[in-house]
Amino acid sequence: MSKILTTHVGSLPRSKGLSEILFSKDRGEKFIKEDFNNILKKNVETIVKKQIEVGIDYISDGEMSKISYATYIKDRIDGFSGESERRAPADLDDFPEYKEKIAKSGGTPTYSRPCCTNALKIKDKDSLNKDLENFKNSLDKNNHQKAFMNAASPGVINVFMPNRFYKTDDEYLHKLSEIMAIEYETITKSNIQVQLDCPDLALARHMNFKELSEQEFLKRAEIQIECLNEALTNVDVNMTRMHICWGNYEGPHTHDIPLEKILPIILKSKIKYFLIESSNPRHAHEWKVFQDIKLPKDKVLVPGVIDSTSNFVEHPEVVADRLIQFSTVIPKDQLMAGTDCGFSTFAGFGKIDENICYEKLHSLVEGTKLANKVI
Repeated sequence: MSKILTTHVGSLPRSKGLSEILFSKDRGEKFIKEDFNNILKKNVETIVKKQIEVGIDYISDGEMSKISYATYIKDRIDGFSGESERRAPADLDDFPEYKEKIAKSGGTPTYSRPCCTNALKIKDKDSLNKDLENFKNSLDKNNHQKAFMNAASPGVINVFMPNRFYKTDDEYLHKLSEIMAIEYETITKSNIQVQLDCPDLALARHMNFKELSEQEFLKRAEIQIECLNEALTNVDVNMTRMHICWGNYEGPHTHDIPLEKILPIILKSKIKYFLIESSNPRHAHEWKVFQDIKLPKDKVLVPGVIDSTSNFVEHPEVVADRLIQFSTVIPKDQLMAGTDCGFSTFAGFGKIDENICYEKLHSLVEGTKLANKVI
């Protein structure tokens, strides 16, 4: 009988030393490349071992080399410069005192978010190859094969590093798809699944696209899926994952677009595994959506059964209950247990204590074991 496996969204806490170098790089300051490579290698080795010790089935490199899940692309592709406008989510606009409190708390990272100001072209292949080398070496050392690596989707790059060069956003998206296809193909050819991070399909609704009507946004989402599918033309669908979230922050989330609105569009993607935020209190009820919108038999749902915005450690029985609930609408062999989002979306920032992060992952594993005995 098949059992429910475990995974997570990708990012994990980097060491203080690594975070400091990543921000120095981001500011354009000088750094010693050999020191960076050494500390990066050690960080990857450490977090690979930790994930395996905890018992996670599909593990990642923790995004150790990246300052964030989207803007790392500016270091690999030419054509970006300047700074883009920072836009607060609509739910925080409704609560200005809380938005100010967050800003003053220092919980918002300061990092470069340039715009596309020139023709895009690849300038650095070595960074991706180094990431793959570090990860594969650590996997081999621990005799572990189930693995994935995060990569920015064309849509999320468009959201965080907007177009100021191409005639239209559609042209920009298609160019991003053409270029990012190389990264996706390189990862999967290394026998590592590629995870496309796609908050552009949920978070962006109440952030970058908050002035659009719902129908206008959904039309935009359709185009983003089309471009993503273009980029995956030469990638085996069984090697693909997609992460959808409404923003990895503690906030009201009162402007989040419902899952039922975007799910039919998301399911048009050439993706096997869908990691969807499901512990977020604004979305925990949305398992019911799958009663009416059936998951195709060739796809796997990975609901987040662990929250990534608080230091509460979920009881294993809570994890089990959440999985059992999903099993009433999704067949067991189409379920995998995951987390709502990454635990360190930006290097050096995040509310989750590093040790508590792994305790939460341990609870994920133990809760999944309980669920497997019942389902």
